[in-house]
Parts: sequence; C-alpha cells; structure tokens
Amino acid sequence: MTFKDLGIALPILKAIEEQGYTNPTPIQEQAIPILLNKKDLLGVAQTGTGKTAAFSIPIIHHLHTDQEQTRGKRRIKTLIVTPTRELAIQIADNFTAYSKHTSIRNTVIFGGVKQSRQVNALRNGVDALIATPGRLLDLMNQNIISLRDIEFVVLDEADQMLDMGFIHDIKKIIAKLPKQRQSLFFSATMPSSIVELSKTLLGDFERVTIKPQQATAERVEQGVYFVSKPNKPKLLIHLINERPTDSVLVFSRTKHGANKIVKKLAQADIKSAAIHGNKSQTARQKALGEFKDGKLRVLVATDIAARGIDVEDLSLVVNYDLPNVPETYVHRIGRTGRASASGIALSFCDKEERAYLKDIEKLIKQQVPRMPEHQFVDGDEGENAQEEQKPQQRRPSNNSRNNNRNRNRNRNRNNNKSGNSNSRSSSNRNRGSSNRPSRRDD
Repeated sequence: MTFKDLGIALPILKAIEEQGYTNPTPIQEQAIPILLNKKDLLGVAQTGTGKTAAFSIPIIHHLHTDQEQTRGKRRIKTLIVTPTRELAIQIADNFTAYSKHTSIRNTVIFGGVKQSRQVNALRNGVDALIATPGRLLDLMNQNIISLRDIEFVVLDEADQMLDMGFIHDIKKIIAKLPKQRQSLFFSATMPSSIVELSKTLLGDFERVTIKPQQATAERVEQGVYFVSKPNKPKLLIHLINERPTDSVLVFSRTKHGANKIVKKLAQADIKSAAIHGNKSQTARQKALGEFKDGKLRVLVATDIAARGIDVEDLSLVVNYDLPNVPETYVHRIGRTGRASASGIALSFCDKEERAYLKDIEKLIKQQVPRMPEHQFVDGDEGENAQEEQKPQQRRPSNNSRNNNRNRNRNRNRNNNKSGNSNSRSSSNRNRGSSNRPSRRDD
C-alpha cells in the first residue's frame, strides 16, 4: 500500500512525497483510514513508529477540505496536547511540513519562555494548536485561548503526561472541549489509569495497537555490559572513543546524573551537553539543534526531555542507567533504528539494576545479549556476568557451602592451637572467608 491508496488530498500527498514518504508505516496504514472516516481512535504505539504522521495527515486533510467551504477569521479547530516542549516543537514542525501546500496555519505553545510571541501568533489566527498542558491552561485562564470551536483533539504520549503529574490539568482541558468532536488518544502503555482517562475523552472509538517488539527488537542491535557504578564513566568514555564519528545519545535516570555525566566526559575532552527539565528552553533547544546538525556528537538526556528527540542516522543509544520502568527501555532504544534504519543500543547494568534488566527482558520477550567482559569490569560485576552466562557452575550447592564451613572450622582450630600471632592472623583471615564460598565454588 502507498499513501496514494489512502484517499488523501493531493496538496498533502505532494508534501508527503517531498518528505520522502511512499509507503505508510503499520500505524499509519491502520489509523489513517479510521481517522479519515472521522472515527475516534485509541492508539497504542511507541515513539518512532510514525504516529505523528498517522494523526497529523488526516487532520490536515479534514482542515484543508473544510477550509475550502468556510471563510472568515481563523478559529482553533485542532488541539494537540503533548507532555514536553521538545515533542510539541517536533509535532509542530511535522504539521508544518505536511500542510506545506495548503493554507493551514499552526502554532506551538509551551512554558519556560515569555508568552508574548505565542500570544501574538494566536491573535493572528491559527487552525491548529500544539500545546503542553501547563501553558495551555494558563492562556485559557487568561481568556486568550478558547476551546469552543475545537473539532479535532489529540492527546499524545498520555502515559508520560500522567507520569509527569499532568492528570488534573488534562481533566480540566477535557472538561472544556465541545461534545461534538473527533478525539484521538495515543499512549505507549495502557495501565488502568490510562484506560480510565481514555474513557473520559473518547466516544465510540476504534483501536490500533503496534506492539513494542515491532519497534525495538527487529532493527536495533542490543547489548548489556555488567559494570559497577564507579566504572560506568570509564566504560562510556571508552565506547565513545571507539566510535569517533558516531552520534551518541546517553540516557540518565536523573537530572543530576545527566549533569555529572557531562562533567566526566568533559574531563576526557569529549564535548557533550545535557537536556532535562532544569535546563532553560533556550539551552535545551541549542543543545538539541547542535546534536541534530552534527555539531555535537554526544547528547545526555533524561527520559522526559528526550521525548522530542528525532534525529536521523542516530548511531548509538547508551542506557547509562537502566530505567526502572521497562516500557521506557523500549522508548529509549527506539531513538535509533528508526524507520528502515538499523542502530545499536547498549546498556550498563550494575548489581542494583539487575531486577530492572529482568523486567525489561520479560517485556520484550527476549534476553538482551551479554557483551564480552571489558577492561573496566571489577569483582562483583564480573562475577555477576559469569553467573548470568553459566548459572549451573556459578551457584555453589548447599553441600558445597557446608563443606567449606567445615574446612574453615578445622583450619581455625588448628591455627588457634599454635598460639602465635601469625596463627591468630591466619585464623582471622579464615574466619572472614568462612562467611563466603571459596573462589573455586564462587
């Protein structure tokens, strides 16, 4: 199937072709016909599956068709709500590209910057508004934005909005929407809270599900290194230096952790930048722009800030910290291997993160390949890696542990009889070893 087979208006088809699109992705192929028929939609899909085009193209088609029949001042007919500034900007850029050969206007609003420029764009009149929840509610409360004319509403990345604490804001926004509208609800996961929220937004709806495995395992080469927390910076520097021409996206679990990684890389003469919620919008956009343009090879991001990252030819994703939510792993590695490209995703796992790794493997229904031992492996992590590969040889039996204890007791008795300080020292060492298996049984 091609986009021409979907019945999309010619100006939009022309714009799609200029973007290099010929065949729709699975979610586009399934969702676009439903949305062209003005049905509500519940979409379960990961980032990187093409869902922005899946909802933007049919909305632009309807706006373009209706615009030919209506005249007068532009009213906001489309509302797209998304959790982060970066993602809002990315959606607006795509919306602009797909509507290039129509007269449709859109604008994007988000917090963290002065509102004057955004307000001026709204007063000039727009057909579609892409917004983050906080700034949207703020301008609604100032009576600058009204939702009474909305015909199409999209709630994108709904699970992340709930994770970020936007649930009450979202409910307030939904309460202000007209009853007669077409509603689209997209989420990567469907916990009970998301199901309940979808019921408040959707009417008679259809569902499209793109399974996580389709977005991760097929094109992305995965691997995990067992490494202690203190050695993670050394391993990261080693991997980056091994790939001097590659673009690298590094994921940190926390904002503070992202800043520390940037400092460690700077000490090794590797230029990088961090993007997270504590960074100003200007700094985030500058770092992201340089990364997209190839001026910056390494970008360190938290999960929330990374939602708007869409970089062609991203070579390597590094999970410096494994996420404690397994679905987040799918989002992260989906940053590489997008569309028909291939990519590499490497993860660092210390002993405290082993449970996270098991949860991830349960979700993706496969074992993440273990990478060979490296020069930065040390005691515990090296033993963990070997145990993972040869569990039957690494775990001593109860009989083996009992034999060890008996041998150590006998040694201690003999040493105590000698009565000299060297014997006492030896006895103390043996007492310490009696609390753990010997090396050959370890």
